[in-house]
Amino acid sequence: MQPPANSNKPCPICGKAPDLKFKPFCSARCADVDLHRWLGGVYAVPTTERPEDVAEREEE
Repeated sequence: MQPPANSNKPCPICGKAPDLKFKPFCSARCADVDLHRWLGGVYAVPTTERPEDVAEREEE
């Protein structure tokens, strides 16, 4: 069985080689940093909604 095509990618947080236990990260610390960024709103998925559209939906 072949390893996944992205198996040689470095850790997205620090750039070190990934550890199989924490893949795609190199450690639990880097995985936690990534989770904190998601929960803190650092990462965002772009949308075409305007702030007014969201406010109207919340009022309903």
